[in-house]
Amino acid sequence: MTISFNGIKQFLTTELSANEIAEILTDIGLEVEGLTEFESIKGALEGIVVGEVLTVTQHPNADKLKICQVNLGNETKQIVCGASNVASGQKVPVAIVGTELYTESGEKFTIKIGKLRGEESHGMICAEDEIGLGKNHDGILVLEPNIEAGTLLKDIFHIEKDIIFEIGLTPNRADAMSHYGVARDLYAALKQRKHTASFKKIEINDTHFSKKESSFSVEIEDKQQCPRYTGILIENVTIKESPEWLKNRIKAIDLNPINNVVDATNYILHYYGQPLHSFDADKISSKKIHIGNCIEGSLFTTLDNVERKLSSTDLMIKEGPEKPICIAGVFGGLYSGVTSNTKNIFLESAYFNPVAVRKTAKNHALNTDASFRFERGIDSQLTLTILKIAADLICNVSGGVLNENFIDSFLLKIEDFEVKVRFDKINQILGQGIEVEEIKTILQSLEIEILSESKNELNIKIPSYRNDVTREIDVIEEILRIYGYNHIEIPEKIEFTYKKVEANISLNQENNISNLLKNNGFFEVMNNSLVEKTNEIHRVELLNPLSNDLAILRTTMQNTILQNIAYNTNRKQQNIKFFEFGNIYSKENEYKEKKILALAISGNIHENNWFSTDNKASFYHLKGIVKIILQTFGFQGYDEIALQNEEGISIQIQNKTIASISKISKEKLKKYDVSQDVFYAELYWNECINLIKNTNIKITEIPKFPVVKRDLALLLNKEISYASLYKKAFETDRKLLKKVALFDVYEGKNLAEGKKSYALSFELQDENKTLTDKEIDTVMQKLIKQFSEHFSAELRN
Repeated sequence: MTISFNGIKQFLTTELSANEIAEILTDIGLEVEGLTEFESIKGALEGIVVGEVLTVTQHPNADKLKICQVNLGNETKQIVCGASNVASGQKVPVAIVGTELYTESGEKFTIKIGKLRGEESHGMICAEDEIGLGKNHDGILVLEPNIEAGTLLKDIFHIEKDIIFEIGLTPNRADAMSHYGVARDLYAALKQRKHTASFKKIEINDTHFSKKESSFSVEIEDKQQCPRYTGILIENVTIKESPEWLKNRIKAIDLNPINNVVDATNYILHYYGQPLHSFDADKISSKKIHIGNCIEGSLFTTLDNVERKLSSTDLMIKEGPEKPICIAGVFGGLYSGVTSNTKNIFLESAYFNPVAVRKTAKNHALNTDASFRFERGIDSQLTLTILKIAADLICNVSGGVLNENFIDSFLLKIEDFEVKVRFDKINQILGQGIEVEEIKTILQSLEIEILSESKNELNIKIPSYRNDVTREIDVIEEILRIYGYNHIEIPEKIEFTYKKVEANISLNQENNISNLLKNNGFFEVMNNSLVEKTNEIHRVELLNPLSNDLAILRTTMQNTILQNIAYNTNRKQQNIKFFEFGNIYSKENEYKEKKILALAISGNIHENNWFSTDNKASFYHLKGIVKIILQTFGFQGYDEIALQNEEGISIQIQNKTIASISKISKEKLKKYDVSQDVFYAELYWNECINLIKNTNIKITEIPKFPVVKRDLALLLNKEISYASLYKKAFETDRKLLKKVALFDVYEGKNLAEGKKSYALSFELQDENKTLTDKEIDTVMQKLIKQFSEHFSAELRN
């Protein structure tokens, strides 16, 4: 936010310099990020004097140049001039040698002694555009004849010089979003620091305003959305260029002057903090103002000539109950806007609900100076007062008159907060004692009313302009920042209790596994947790989404990683190894947030070379990576469970699922425009970390007797899942069967229609003796019988 030093001094009298003011503002929380100088005329006419043209003769070597003898007051200089209107006896502005002038684009150049076609020139006779006094370049600027030669031009023309503060304003400080608010805060700080200063509060003289009833009527459809609306008809205005003082005040804060009415409303907004809007009153023929909502999908053209589709939740200013003429608190409409032909204006000053304005501004992706202030909350008590100041200003700069009274529809008064603040709590937060009288002085300087006082506390009322101060701790913060954080003594000895902090296991493991994956050729991706709205039952929706593409929190990380893969494969990057640490979200009986490590591989594991041309990524490549990660966690034994609805497995420890590995279906790949196989895994991070924390290390003796492996190739119907075979195998034998794994799936040639082949491996072990061939065959025959009876499986040769 930019604040003018001259603007502050309009409300505050102080002898302090801009640098001293900047330091104090930073101390009280209005951090000054930079200071810049402003000049209404670049260069401030330094080095330019009034010269009297004594003689003008034709240049001997150039038809369009003339040689002038010019009296500069204390000396006469020869200057070569190309202007057609130069004549003897004229008083003209002369840039003497050494003067720095600026081009229209701001580039600086210095006047030097030069030769033009062989004749020396000791200066430059200037046109008005060359010194910033206008845009005319038809000839040199001719001054009043009674001005004495040698007079400095800056003494004739008023030059506005200013210092501009760039303030990094925090979102809660709506009260300081104006020159008046900054000056009010600064006055409290100056008073606390014993500096001589006086503050000019807003005052209005009502005597010259008309008492005639207004011809306009106002109807507010929902007082919660618009607690207060004021307006005034100003007649017989002349839309023209603003006076110099107003243009300079506008330009100082980096705004472009437009016309006297628009400049006046911009001035009021930035200097007093109250957004205003002016309508062409003659275009509101019914003279009926309605504040409310419109029909969903209504079209409305704003001042920037953009047609926008309205939402039924948008707060609008309307002519009558149907016709929208302005987006309330955000942006005006093209139809009712002020033009150069406007003769009468209706000036609006209102208090709109901050949430309603924010929703509307976000809905249309509009961020205006007005919405910026309305969204954060303005002072509803000053709505009418500032309208009167604005009306008076517009009448002064436009010649308008006030023949009617002000409208003030104040349906819902925003009550001041009452807060109790304890002295011992202040001293506790401060870390040292502060006198009660000093506390009271600070509060009063902030316009906080003391309602009652006891031995231990104050009962106070917070003024309406401080809508962010609602609790005792907020009041204490106000006291401390005005008291001055720099004034709090730092003790020579600091005492504290040492607290042992456990190492962050999660972060350490995340770093270890990130390094492990990167060393194995993986690239980390980072995706937005906000995704496109879906029909998932347990989704978490945003109340105010920026767009439909960012409307819910993701329930899975698989979709965003598939988008990453599609982006890369579409750009000829076919070999993919991605991982991502992130969160997924859901809402059932309560909101849930889970941390996930997602892995995905696709394409080749390594680049093709003369030694190896067939190294396609597979389910088992990814399974191997997951196993390495589990070993890094320190997990030794775990169970592999077949997934029910997709081709893959889940990994369990102590009956808790800690990971899943699968091959993504063709249907899902097609949805994301991915044409090659993708293998995907998720590790449920919180479960893994909890197991590390809660698992005691157990030492188990290595079995003395060997594991026996046997394989079966089964011919099955396509609908039979690996999960059902896995379950049935362990139901058949729980004593000797230790592990079941699927290592091949085949569908295609040489198989009957509707059939597929599964190759399963089985591990058997007896911890007390070596298994005999008879015992092994018995278990395998049981398995074949169960698979045949329950799944019509056949052994494939």
